[in-house]
Amino acid sequence: MLRRVSQSIFHAVCISALALFACTFAAHAQRLPAGVVPVHYGLTLAPDLKAATFTGDETLDVAIQQPTNAITLNAAEITFGAVTITAQGSTQTATVTLDADKEQATLHVAQALPAGPASIHILYTGILNNELRGFYLSKTARRNYAVTQFEPTDARRAFPSFDEPELKATYTTRLIVDKGDTAISNTNIVSDTPGPIAGKHTLTFATTPKMSTYLVAFLVGDFQCVSGESDGVPIRACATPDKVQMGRFAVQAAEFVLHYYDHYFGIKYPMPKLDMIAIPDFEAGAMENFGAITYRETDFLIDEKTAPLAAKKRVAIVVAHEMAHQWFGDMVTMQWWDNLWLNEGFATWMESKPVAAWHPEWKQPQDDALDLDAVLNMDAGRVTRTIRAQADTPAQINEMFDGITYQKGGAVLAMVENYLGEETFRRGVHKYLLAHMYGNATAEDFWNAQTAVSHKPVDTIMQSFVALPGVPLLRFTAPEHGKIEVAQERFFLSPDGKQPTQSKLWTIPVCFQSTGKPKCALLDSAQQTLKISSSPLFFADAGDKGYYRTLYAPADNQAITDNIETELSPVERIGFAGNAWALMRSGRSSIADYMNLAARLKADRNAAVVIDVASALQTVSDRIASDADRARLAAWVRAQYSPAYAQQQALSAASQEQRQLRATLFTVLGIIGHDPQIIAQAHTLAEQYIHDPASIDPSMVRPAIAVAAANGDAQLFAQLLALSQTSDNPDVQTTALFSLARFHNPALLRRALDYATSGKVRNQDAIFFFVIALQDRDTRPVAWQYIQDHWENVHSELTTMMGSRLVTATGSFCTEQKRTEVQGFFASHPVMAADRARRIANDSIEECMQLRAAQQTHLHTWLDAQKIPAQ
Repeated sequence: MLRRVSQSIFHAVCISALALFACTFAAHAQRLPAGVVPVHYGLTLAPDLKAATFTGDETLDVAIQQPTNAITLNAAEITFGAVTITAQGSTQTATVTLDADKEQATLHVAQALPAGPASIHILYTGILNNELRGFYLSKTARRNYAVTQFEPTDARRAFPSFDEPELKATYTTRLIVDKGDTAISNTNIVSDTPGPIAGKHTLTFATTPKMSTYLVAFLVGDFQCVSGESDGVPIRACATPDKVQMGRFAVQAAEFVLHYYDHYFGIKYPMPKLDMIAIPDFEAGAMENFGAITYRETDFLIDEKTAPLAAKKRVAIVVAHEMAHQWFGDMVTMQWWDNLWLNEGFATWMESKPVAAWHPEWKQPQDDALDLDAVLNMDAGRVTRTIRAQADTPAQINEMFDGITYQKGGAVLAMVENYLGEETFRRGVHKYLLAHMYGNATAEDFWNAQTAVSHKPVDTIMQSFVALPGVPLLRFTAPEHGKIEVAQERFFLSPDGKQPTQSKLWTIPVCFQSTGKPKCALLDSAQQTLKISSSPLFFADAGDKGYYRTLYAPADNQAITDNIETELSPVERIGFAGNAWALMRSGRSSIADYMNLAARLKADRNAAVVIDVASALQTVSDRIASDADRARLAAWVRAQYSPAYAQQQALSAASQEQRQLRATLFTVLGIIGHDPQIIAQAHTLAEQYIHDPASIDPSMVRPAIAVAAANGDAQLFAQLLALSQTSDNPDVQTTALFSLARFHNPALLRRALDYATSGKVRNQDAIFFFVIALQDRDTRPVAWQYIQDHWENVHSELTTMMGSRLVTATGSFCTEQKRTEVQGFFASHPVMAADRARRIANDSIEECMQLRAAQQTHLHTWLDAQKIPAQ
C-alpha cells in the first residue's frame, strides 16, 4: 500500500521527499488461536448500493490440526445468520459468540470436530460503511460504488476470515450485482449468468492462487476500462465512465514496468491479468491487491496534455510501487506485520528502477536522493523506532505504515545493493522469491539469501539497521597515507544533549570516491581505521547511497564545499547539502555555514538540487528568522535567484529539465522571496489556467497557483473554488482545491476551512486543508485557532489515517506557549491512536525552539555581513 502524500509547494514542483504518515485506530484485537488453518474460501456477496448493505454466503474449507469444539475467526461489523460445520460427513449447527474488542467470532459445536479437513458454511450480512475501509461505499454525483480496502486488518469487515497474513488460502469469488453494473476482482471473470433474481446477474471469478486475506479485492459499479498488454498479460486501467480515458498513461507505465519486472525478478508476473482501478473515495495512495490494484484518482488519472511532470512521475512511481508488490508482498508475503518493511521497503526501493529506465530524462535518482535526505532527518528525531517493531493489535499494525517502514527500509536496501553490486543483489532477490513462492517469509530469510549469494556479511549489516533505531554519524579524521580514522555514534537533530543512549553499533558499508569506481569498506566498530584509494577529493558517501550522516575534518569539508559543483554528481550534491543542513540543526555548525553553501548552489542547473536548498531556506524563513530578518532573507533570496530565473526564462526552447528548474526558481522567488514581479506573473498565469488549463506550461501550474493564492483576493478564491467543483480532471480539481488553504488573507482562509468541514469535500481530502495551512508560518495561527474553535466539525472529518496526520502537523509551531497549548488541547480532545503523533509533534516543537535559540542570532549576523538592510 502507498501512504505517501506531499503538500510542500517545493515538492509539488518535483515528486520528492514525500511525507509518509501512519494511521492507527483504537481496537484491541489479538492473534487468532492456532490449530485451524484455511484452505479455500468460496465467497458469494450481493451488495445493495442504495441501502449500503450486503449479504454474504461463505463456504470456508479448513484443515483442523487437532480435535476441537470451537473455531475462532476474525469478524467485525458482521451479523451472523445460519452457521454449519461439516467434517467427515457429519454436519453440525454452530452457535456464534462475538468478541467485539478482539474483532473475533468463535463458532461452537456440540461434538468435537476431528483432525482433518472440514467445511464451514456461513450466511451473514454486513454494511457498506463510509470509513474507507473494509467493504465500503464510494460516491460520485451520479451514483454509488461498492469497493474494498482490506490492508491491514479489514477483510474481516467483508467476510469472516482468518485475517492474518500467514494464513493464506485460495479464493473463488461470486458477486451478484445490478444488471447494468459490472464487477472486478483479483482474477478474470469465468462466467456471467442472469439472476438469481430479476434485474441482477452473477459474476464468477477464477480461483486465485494462495494469498493473504488483505490482498482480496472486489469492486462493483459501472466501471469502464482502457486496455493494454505486456508479455502476454492483459492490462486494464479502469475508472468511472467520465474519467476512464485519463487512465491511458497509467497503462503505458504498467506495460513497461511489467516487462521490466519479468526480466528483473526472473519470475513471470504471477496472475492471469492486471487490473488497475481508480476509486473516487480512497484513503491511501494505492493498494496492491493481487491482480486488482486500487488507486486514489489523483495518483492514477491524468490528462497528458495538461499534467505537469510531477503528476506524471507520481503516476509512474505509484504504478511501479504497487506492481513490485505483486512479487514482493503478494506472491511472497511477510510472515507477520512486524516485517512489513519487507513488503513496503522493498517496493519503495524497487519503484525507481523501472521509472528511471522508462524515462531517464526524468532524473529519478535525484528524487531518490531527496527522499533519502528526508528520511534521514525524520529518523534522527528523538521519537523514532526500529524498522522491525512489535505489532500485535490493529493499532500497532497500522502504526507500522510510516516513513521507517517505507523510506528507511528502502534506503537500507539501496545501500546494501550499492555495496554488493546490482547484479549480485538481483540474484539474491531471485533466490529469495524462488524459495518462498506463494508462501510467507521473514527478514532473516531475505538477508540469508543475500548472504549466501554474495558471500558478504549482509546478514550482519541488515540486522544492525533493522534492529537499531536512528541514524549513524560517522566522524572522519583527515586522510593520511591512504588511511582514514572513523568513529560512529548515533546522530540526533536536536542539539540539547538529552538524547537516548545507545550502546550497540551498526555494521555500515562506507563507500568512498576514488579514481574510477567507488571503493567500499565495512565499518563494524566504534572506532576503526579504513583503507581508502587515491582520489582528488575525500568524499565518504559516493553515489549518495549511505544511510548515515558524515562529519569531516574542517579542511576536508571546505574542500568538498569549494569543489561541490565540479567534483560531486547532482545526487551527491543533494546528499552533501542535506548533510550540511542536518549538521547545522544538530548544533555542529552555524547557519552561516549553510547559507554560504546555499549561495554556492544558487545557479545549479538541476532542479532537484535547487529544491533541496529551497526547502531548507523555507525552513530558515519559517522556523529560524525573526520577523524583521524574514524580510531581509527574502531580499537576499531575490538577489541570489533572480539572475538564474531570468536566464532560464530567456531560453527560447527549454528542455523538460530546464522548465522544471524555471518552475523551481519561480517558486523560490515567489514563496520565500516575495518578489513583486513573480507575484504579478503568478496572477497572470493563474487567470490563464483557470480559463483554460491547457493554456500554460504544465510545469508552471502548481507554482503559479500557489504564489497567486498566497497573495490572492476574494475573486481569485471564488474562481479556484469554482474550478475545484466543476473540473472532471483529478489533477486540475485537487490543484485548485488545495490552493484554497494557501490564501494568506485570514478571512479567505477561514472560508476555505469552513468549506473543508462543510461535508462538500471528500473526507480523504478535507484534513489536508489544515495540514497545508499549519505548515505555513503566515497561515498557521488562523488554522490552529479554527481547529480549536470548530473541533467538532474538524473531528468529524477525521478518517482512520488522517487523525494522526493532523496531530503531527501541529508540530510546526515553535514556542513553549504553543507546545503547551497543542499538548493540552489534544489531551482533552483525543484523536484516535494519535499518541505517537502527539509525541512527534511535541518533539518537533521543542527541536524548533532549540534551533531558533541557537541560530537566530547567527542568521542576523550573517545577513548583516551580506549588507542586507532592514526592509
